[in-house]
Amino acid sequence: MTTEPRWLATDQLDAWMNLTQVLMLLPSALDRQLRDEAGVPHAYYQILAMLSAEPGRAMRMTDLARRVGATSSRLSHAVASLEQRGWVRRQACPSDRRGQIAELTDAGFATLEAAAPGHVAQVRRLIFDHLDDEDVTRLREITGKILPGLSG
Repeated sequence: MTTEPRWLATDQLDAWMNLTQVLMLLPSALDRQLRDEAGVPHAYYQILAMLSAEPGRAMRMTDLARRVGATSSRLSHAVASLEQRGWVRRQACPSDRRGQIAELTDAGFATLEAAAPGHVAQVRRLIFDHLDDEDVTRLREITGKILPGLSG
């Protein structure tokens, strides 16, 4: 037995189209700014930022891949490039020989610190300068409701 699709209502379709455009345009706008001003691709910036927020500026590669939304092989390739730049180092996980830990180096942290002001300014220009405090609260609540369905 085939059931009829649950089509989106007009207001849902409008919201969906706006969201898809944001999801398509925002990453390239952030990437362009970071590459132009700091010579860092957005994906690499995210990895550095995630590591910087962790105790010891280090975390398991599998956890890092999950956090940045990358496959293990894509993350491994990115971390190899970051290692070549001297921004990250990998080491064996002491509790699991198969696991690896990525650690942000002092040079990587300095790169992140140099790139962060321009990145934050761009995020403000593109997103938060267009929202009032209520909008920000609603955005946080809405994304908080959506994220669990995407991460599992």
